Amino acid sequence: MEVYRSDSEEETRRLGRDLAARVSSGRVLLLYGELGAGKTTFVRGLAEGLGADPEEVHSPTFSLVNQYPARGTTLFHIDLYRLETLREQMSIGLEDLICTDGIVAVEWSEHLKLPADQALKIRIKDGQGEERFIEVEESEPPPLAETSQA
Repeated sequence: MEVYRSDSEEETRRLGRDLAARVSSGRVLLLYGELGAGKTTFVRGLAEGLGADPEEVHSPTFSLVNQYPARGTTLFHIDLYRLETLREQMSIGLEDLICTDGIVAVEWSEHLKLPADQALKIRIKDGQGEERFIEVEESEPPPLAETSQA
């Protein structure tokens, strides 16, 4: 796990921009953090790093899913704050979005009811004042099913 410190919105955005160099199409980013922690700010930086217009990035709290064209891919920005059940998540096509060849950033990932294997987990934790600690953790791939040799 990597831990970064941010003292401003611009630094949080820069960390998102820097992370964009490490993600490729088909990648899922699971974002965790309290209300106002900076999840959308982080995605704004991610979008900028991917070549999308960061000024177009807004919290998808009411639209639930926003998409932004980027260099050679699409960034899907999803908010699960109000979608706590599997049925609600399926109603927006979440399963298809997680399996897309775009890059998927999911806010309020603690509500996620579907598996997202090999996702990057990004936890934004409040510090003092504007200070944030941003943890980036690579999920482990699921274990291979054991097979018996005949």
